[in-house]
Amino acid sequence: MAAAGDLESGAAAFRAKNWPAAERGFRAAASAHPKDFAAWKWLGMTYAAQEKFLLAEPPFSKACGLNSKDPDACYYLGRTLYSLSRFEEALKAYERAPRNGRTMLGMALAFEALGRDDGARRAYRQAIGAGEKQAAIDYERFRRSRQLQVVTPSPEIRFEPGDLPFTARNGAAGRRLLPETMLAGVAVLDFDNDGWPDLYIASGAGLTGMLLRNNRDRTFVPHGSLSGDGYSMGAAAADFDNDGLTDLLVTGVSANHLYRNLGAGKFEDVTAKAGLAGDGQWSVAAAWLDFDEDGLLDLFVARYVEWSASKEPYCGTPTVRQYCHPREFAPLSNRLYRNLGGGRFTDVSVDAGIAAHRGKGMGVAVGDYDGDHRLDIFVANDTTPNFLFHNLGKGKFEEIAARAGVAYNENGTPISSMGAEFRDYNNDGREDLWITALSNETFPLFRNTSRGSFEDVTLGSGIGKASLPWSGWSNAIADFNNDGWKDLFAANGHVMDNAELTSGRRSHQPNLLLTNGRTGFTPRTLPGEAFHRGLAAADFDRDGLIDLAVTRLNQPKPHRLI
Repeated sequence: MAAAGDLESGAAAFRAKNWPAAERGFRAAASAHPKDFAAWKWLGMTYAAQEKFLLAEPPFSKACGLNSKDPDACYYLGRTLYSLSRFEEALKAYERAPRNGRTMLGMALAFEALGRDDGARRAYRQAIGAGEKQAAIDYERFRRSRQLQVVTPSPEIRFEPGDLPFTARNGAAGRRLLPETMLAGVAVLDFDNDGWPDLYIASGAGLTGMLLRNNRDRTFVPHGSLSGDGYSMGAAAADFDNDGLTDLLVTGVSANHLYRNLGAGKFEDVTAKAGLAGDGQWSVAAAWLDFDEDGLLDLFVARYVEWSASKEPYCGTPTVRQYCHPREFAPLSNRLYRNLGGGRFTDVSVDAGIAAHRGKGMGVAVGDYDGDHRLDIFVANDTTPNFLFHNLGKGKFEEIAARAGVAYNENGTPISSMGAEFRDYNNDGREDLWITALSNETFPLFRNTSRGSFEDVTLGSGIGKASLPWSGWSNAIADFNNDGWKDLFAANGHVMDNAELTSGRRSHQPNLLLTNGRTGFTPRTLPGEAFHRGLAAADFDRDGLIDLAVTRLNQPKPHRLI
């Protein structure tokens, strides 16, 4: 048996959620008695409780090997391997565990993730028969996700890939700095007012973003860089001063930059003059909107986490370093800036009710969800509940995401929300909401019920099963085949550039197209796997069809889809 004192002190620390002390106690017990499975199991539980699954796997594997008859050891190993998307290995671990309800539920979930529906059905039914209550809930979700959709045939959507003359780089050099995962945003703007959509692509790690001018022949040419500092993240284009020229806001890790369009393809950095210098905290996305209906565009900035390169923790295992989970960093409140005119803004986040809510904002979408003719703001939060700021008028907002049904996924769990789009996908005159997230979380689609709330239709629409393997960043809702119904598109790529070393998912991933068939969506992945990130839609060649510009990290060159 393990040293009783070490196990007892470790268990006491575990109950108190004092993870360092728990780890010390269980490691000491395992070192003193390496053949006692209990110490290894508790050590694995300590890591799993912190969602450090890479560290949890070895001790769980040891415990399972020492005592496969224990009710927990091999089950915990299977659950950990499932969390790492290593589904075949998870099944093998579950097969070694005692056959009870929760083990069968674990097997069902692994079969489902592998697309082996017959095995999933059998395991779900066995888990239900064994009295596992959660199995009935998950089986109903699985059953609905596999229901055959009556999809109306739609005109085929075809994209012809082309390259842009710019490479978006994240500056990764092995330190696994968190901002490296999130570049590079893209914005559409006709900066030279010639009637043809141009592009801006944000880069990072001290590199400058690039303006690309549309040659009017399905090609683009570099027009010049817009300098920033640190990592640039995303971009939002609009004419904030009503002079007929489109300006550009670029978000970043340490600063945002507002570039005023001077005409003739020239821009001036007016950040300080405009009052948008900020406090040096990390911003990811931004949106322009006239929230107070005074005819001037105001600015909403979605902010992520408190981060510093000098304080980046080490995450992963002693041999494989990975990018850290967002839980390692404190959340931030978002910012709302009111346009005062004359090129000046003022921060109204506190008075408006925005600053009272802290999250980890990755995406932002603007729409009038309740039809009161005032623009509302949705923020996609990474691993924390999403925000829906309802515009009450008179400069005030109320956060109502939980009440409206969009704070969590169908299971009531916060997910790694990233991209967000507010558009009417089903032609009922009400703006719906679509979000992208990480693999195993699906990309939730929320249908606007017109009663001040949304219904999660992810599974019934066919999106649940189609999006399960992928990690989606930016997304778009647009009618790509001109049939009068809006389709969906997600730019995909794993967060980790070494995902194959630790999980069953691919690092480079294909983009996902979901064609709208009225009552459901037909999925198709497109050729070309990469670390896709940013996405912007426009009719770049003016042929009457919506095209897409998609960025991909560290590959010559960002994709352009025609």
